[in-house]
Amino acid sequence: MRTPVLTELPPTEGVWLEIDTAAQRLTVWQGREIDWQCEVSTAAEGTGEEEGSGATPLGWHQVRAAIGAGNAPGTVYRGRRPTGEVYNEALAAEHPGRDWILTRILWLSGLESGRNRGANVDSQRRYIYLHGTPPSEPMGVARSHGCIRLRDSELLALFEIAVPNTPVWLHD
Repeated sequence: MRTPVLTELPPTEGVWLEIDTAAQRLTVWQGREIDWQCEVSTAAEGTGEEEGSGATPLGWHQVRAAIGAGNAPGTVYRGRRPTGEVYNEALAAEHPGRDWILTRILWLSGLESGRNRGANVDSQRRYIYLHGTPPSEPMGVARSHGCIRLRDSELLALFEIAVPNTPVWLHD
């Protein structure tokens, strides 16, 4: 997939996403107007781009791929593929240490060479996603392993509008 050249950031038209890691908030923009907002959970390790850091990368990204259309809410993913499981409390009790990736995946790709794209700072190769998380996990609290966690209802709404190539700005 070819990386689009964004001539103006933030975009003046179309949908784009802003993720404020300090506020633990995602904002959906329609051009220069706020469409809606929700709480998220970014990395417990804070922000950073280094591979293996467990941190949420900053800078301009795009949605590289949207994975999971048509699957049930709560579908469990491993390696971007559904496992055949649907999250519930009994499954959670069987796997208490699992880092759950649920419902849908919006896989990010960095747009800034040397910052979040290429070498050991590549967000795509770090598998940085926006994804669902169990209802027991708090929103508004940094607890992920680098990804951006959302509630199923917000993720399902976002999945419908944040198609591949949608710009995403992560900042603190």
